[in-house]
This record gives sequence, structure tokens and C-alpha cells, in this order.
Amino acid sequence: MATFLYKLGRFAFRRRGLTALLWVLVFGGAGFAASTAPPPPADTFSMPGTESQKAFDLLEDSFPAASADGASARVVVRAPDGGKISAPEHKARVTALVADLSKSPQVARVSDPFAANAVSKDGTTAYTVVTYKVAAPELTDAAHDALTRATGTARTAGLSVEAGGDAVAVDATMSGTGEKIGIAVSAVVLLITFGSVIAAGMPLLTALIGVGVGISGITALGTTLGLSSTTSTLALMLGLAVGIDYALFIVSRYRAEIAEGHERQEAAGRATGTAGSAVVFAGLTVIVALAGLTVVNIPMLTKMGLAAAGTVAVAVLIAVTLVPALLGFAPVKVLRRRDRRQHYGKPLSARKQRKAAKRAAKAKPNLGARWAGYVLRHPVAVLLVGVVGLGAAAVPAASLELGLPGEGTMAPDTTQRKAYDILSESFGDGFNGPLTLTVTAKDAAPAAEDVSRKLAGEEGVASISPATVNEAGDTAILNLIPDTGPGDGRTEDLVRSIRDAAGGLETDTGAEILVTGQTAMFIDFSQTLDDALLPYLALVVGLAFLLLMVVFRSVLVPLKAALGFLLSVSAALGAVVAVFQWGWLADVFGVDQPGPVMSTMPIFMIGVVFGLAMDYEVFLVTRMREAYVHGARPDEAVVTGFRYGGRVVAAAAIIMASVFSGFIMEENDLIKMIGFGLAIAVLFDAFIVRMAIVPALFALLGKAAWWLPRWLDWLLPNVDVEGAKLSRTPQARRVAFPRRERELVD
Repeated sequence: MATFLYKLGRFAFRRRGLTALLWVLVFGGAGFAASTAPPPPADTFSMPGTESQKAFDLLEDSFPAASADGASARVVVRAPDGGKISAPEHKARVTALVADLSKSPQVARVSDPFAANAVSKDGTTAYTVVTYKVAAPELTDAAHDALTRATGTARTAGLSVEAGGDAVAVDATMSGTGEKIGIAVSAVVLLITFGSVIAAGMPLLTALIGVGVGISGITALGTTLGLSSTTSTLALMLGLAVGIDYALFIVSRYRAEIAEGHERQEAAGRATGTAGSAVVFAGLTVIVALAGLTVVNIPMLTKMGLAAAGTVAVAVLIAVTLVPALLGFAPVKVLRRRDRRQHYGKPLSARKQRKAAKRAAKAKPNLGARWAGYVLRHPVAVLLVGVVGLGAAAVPAASLELGLPGEGTMAPDTTQRKAYDILSESFGDGFNGPLTLTVTAKDAAPAAEDVSRKLAGEEGVASISPATVNEAGDTAILNLIPDTGPGDGRTEDLVRSIRDAAGGLETDTGAEILVTGQTAMFIDFSQTLDDALLPYLALVVGLAFLLLMVVFRSVLVPLKAALGFLLSVSAALGAVVAVFQWGWLADVFGVDQPGPVMSTMPIFMIGVVFGLAMDYEVFLVTRMREAYVHGARPDEAVVTGFRYGGRVVAAAAIIMASVFSGFIMEENDLIKMIGFGLAIAVLFDAFIVRMAIVPALFALLGKAAWWLPRWLDWLLPNVDVEGAKLSRTPQARRVAFPRRERELVD
């Protein structure tokens, strides 16, 4: 691997014009394909194999005119000052509102609240249901404006009017402000790290090109592969973060090779062969984690994972090809100003190379090397502080409550939340989470009546509507209102109870009974994620463990990497619970309404954080492995790893966290939560696990850290990530372990 990438880096450096031109053509081609592609399909949500999805599909087939997949809005009207909504003056205004809504674009039908008995028992509140011909993502601005205008007119007439449902416009678009802030912070960190505008700009440029190619590819293939506009969210987030980090590591390694006396093309080749190998395997761990989302069997998550994995793959390709090519255009300007003078003009002579090597060997240990020396002298104390600290941060995770966003969790000042609260007050908590029962039989009407009669006495059932039968007479619908709201655990118990009782009812009535509706779909969604969590974790960790064994040729190094990940992801989940569920620092992070954590968060956190955690493990430990292979003692190898990698890993972690933090500013609750969770997880993993716990464990394990059974050593392929074979190239030479750093651990 290292030899191949070494040759690739030298070729890209030497033929930099051709390499850059090829990437310009790829970037332009992807952009052209995206600009000429049809609009992406609307967002769809499905869960193959679940009962709620089966029932939903049945409704679409049996009631085609009902627009089962059409958007709907529930407009709630309340009389002022506790008056009766049926009073003549109020009733006339409600009738006018219904007439206005009926004239709106894309509307299929509007119910009359007085004819449909949609008036509360106290007579103060009524509601009308507006059903549209198309799904919510396909509603036009004219349809949204008409709904807003009609409700506004009714308010002006003196009624209290609020609207809920998926037809109500929600401002959840990506503003782009967060990404800009993340890029700006990244630029500052890169400038401080490198001390060169050219070196700081190179990772940003290549990351933007990689994200551009990835997002354009997703857009171009949107119609063909069914990729909606939201599919690219995770790809954008990860593409920016890893694109900057991967280029950062190769540019940093190039500067280190130059400082040790290698001529420019050789330095580019060695940087690509060593740091590039780490990039390839780090990228593979991220890709494995993202592609593993396919085991969850939820198409939306599968598409997001594969799209993000493709963007990460593009970032890896750019890092090992375009980055060395750009180094060829500015081989000296990427160095610090004080290091440039001696490298202008012709390559260094052999004598100057030896002097450069001696200067590097005598250089004062940097902060990373000094920190490693401290940890090696106090491993037990550092290990205890790190583990106890992360354990304390993980405590809130024990109270984790999972759910999906609904109108009941929206900000109190939104019209959806106001409509939700009014309906709960006037009609009961369960009215906002109705269940839909489908009854299929040769003669569905009497079977549905029998089911309705038997379920009416079930504990937790508030009411059941009369059956609606399709034209064929073989399918009936029953709307069941629970006593409790959609987010209440007792509602979930009721759904399970009805499904358990369905078997006996099917025997008695000869009908098939299925439960669906938004509440049931949310329950099935959460259950699907719960069932997939352990298989997903086993798949991702297992494959990554094998991959890391190949990289490090060790059993204990991958094991401690996986255990460290469990610590960091648990602590990150604890932080998410504290902020988004408990409401700690809610104002700081823009959390309008604390509530249950999104059901998708654990699966996202496990997949993405594991991939990113292995990034830092690979980047830091491959440097240690490289020094160990070249003859350094285990403790010396740790110091070497931190000398060359500590500063860069810290910068990379700050950059990645800043990119993720930018997404906290978005309006979409899921994006905000993912951005916060990933940012805090990166900080925990990089600074506590990889830069404190890992060196402490190396100090305690000594040579045992690199132990590998002989039979396993024989079975595993030798990919030479540390670049041992590069020492046999004509231009290469060994660099002795710096004497000053040896003193840090002796």
C-alpha cells in the first residue's frame, strides 16, 4: 500500500498539471450533470416489512381516491372569550373559512366541522381537515400561501385559528450559515497550525472540491436512484470535515519530510505513502460505518449512509492525488516563512540533507512530545482521570428517552404547537395521535363492526369511529382515538395490545386486522432501529476491528480503539441527553423545546462517531507503529507519534468539531442534534481518548501492545501502512530517534 501510494504521490507531484486538469474536468462534469438533472424526488418515508407500512400500502390500493399519501392540514378554530363556536356569527365565519380553504390550489377536499361532528364537548372548539392531492414535499408555494391567507382572514374576523399537519410549511431549509462559520473557523485553525496562507488554503480548497463533486453526483443521480434533497445533508457534513482533515495530514507530513532533508518530489511521495496510507484506511473505516447503515433496512437511512460514504471516498481520492499535485505547484510556499529560504532554488545537496536531519534530531521537543512524556510518566493517573471524566459525562445517557419529532415537541410559539395544545385541551391528549385500523375480509362491513365492538372496551381506548368501507367492500377503515398522547408510553402499549389481540379477532371474524397511522409508524420506526442496533454495532465494530488488525498488526491496539470509542460515544450521548432532553444550556444551543432524543441518534452516533474515532486512532498510532518498526522502543514510539501527530490531530479535531458545530445553527431539529452530538463526540474522542487514554494504555502495555500471534501474523496481509518498504527506495534514509525525546521517557 505505502509503495503504491508513494509512486502515486510522486507521479501526481511530477505531473501536477495533468492531475489538476483531470480533477477540474471531474468537478466541471459533475457540476454540469447536476445542473441538467431533473429535480430530485420528494422525500419519502417507508419501512419495508413493518405492519404499519403494510397497512399504509393497503390503504393506497383500496382507497385510491382518499389520497392516502396526500398531505393534510388540521385547522383548529376556537371561539373568542369562551363563546360557542356554533353561535350564528362564529358559525358563519367558520363556514367562510371552509369555503376559502376549498378554493386553495391542490386541495382534494375540506371537511365541514359541523357536519362531521368535529366540535368539542364544551362547544368552544372545532376543527376542519384539509386533504391535498399530493404529498407534502410536492405542495407548491401557492398552496402554502393560500392556507396561510385563509387562516389569517379567519383570525382577523375574531376567531382563534391555528393549523397543524404536514401541509403546514415548516422552515427547515439549510441556511448555509453554519457551514460558512465552520469553514471560517477551520481557516483560522489551519493558518495557526501551518503558519502559511498557502498551506492553510490547500485543505480548504481540496475539501470544497471533494464536497462539490460528491454533492453534484448525488444531485445528478437523484432521479435515477431516488435520492431526495435531504439525502446530501450527512454527505455535506462529513465531506467537509474529513476532506479538510485528510488533506491536513498529508500536507503536514510533507512539511515534516522536507524538514528532515528530503527533496520535494521525494517528500511528496513519502507523505502520500505514509500519511496517505493512514488516510486510505481511516477513510475505509468511515465508509464501512456509513455503508453499514444498510442493515437497518430503512431506505432513508440507507440512502443517506451510502451517499455520505461516496463523498468520503471522493475525499480520500482527492487527498492522495490532488493534494500532492497542488504541493507541486507550491512546494516551498507551504512551509513556514522561516523555513522557506533554504529550500528555494535547487533541491538540497546530500550534505545539507544531513545537516537538516541533525537539526531535526536536536530540535526541542514540541508540546505534543512533552505531553506524551508526561503521560508516560503518570499513566495510571491520566487513565483514571480520563475514564472517570467520560464516565461522568455518560451518566445522563442512562435516562435516554427516544422518540421522533412531532408537533407536540415544536416550539410553543409555532402554529403547529398551538393547534396541538388546543386539540389536546378540547378533545383529549389521544386526539393528536389517532390510530388507523384496516380490516380486510370478503365482507368487510360486518367484520369491522365486530372488531369495533370488541376493541371499544379495551383499556386505553377513548373512542372508535364508524367504519368506512371501500367500493369493493373488502376493506374497511376504523379510526381509534387513544386516551393518551402520541409520545406517551401507554399509547405504545395500546398499539402492542391491539396487535396482540388481532390474532384472536382474526380467528373470530375471518378478517385481517392491521394497525397504522403516524403514531403506529413512529412506534414501528423506533422498534426497527432498536432491533438493528446490535447487529449494526457488531458488523461495524467487527469489520473495523479486522481492518485495524491489518493496519497495526496487533490484537490489543484495535481492541483498545474499540473500547475507547464506546467511552466517547457514551459520553457524547450523555451530553445530547443533558442538552436536548433535560434542557441544560438549551438557550445557548437554540433548543426551543427539550424532549425525547431522536430515535435515529444512537444509530447515527455509533456509525459516524466510530468511523471518525478510528480516523484519529489511525493517524496517531500509525506514526507510533512507524517509529516502532524502525527500531524505537515502545515508549519512544509513543513520543514520536505525538511529536509528529499530536499537533495535527488536535488541529484536525478542532476543525472537524467546528464544521459539525456549524450545523447546530440549522432549524431542523435532527440536523441540529446530529451536529451537536458529532461535535462533542469528536472533542471527547480526540482529546481525552486518543490523546490521553491511548498513550496511557501504551505506557502500561509496553511491547505487549504490538503483540500478534504468529499464525495470525501469517494469515493477515502485510499492507505496509507505516512505510517500512520506503526505507529501501534509492532516495530514502533512516532518521534516528531524537535524543531529546528519548530523555523525556528515560
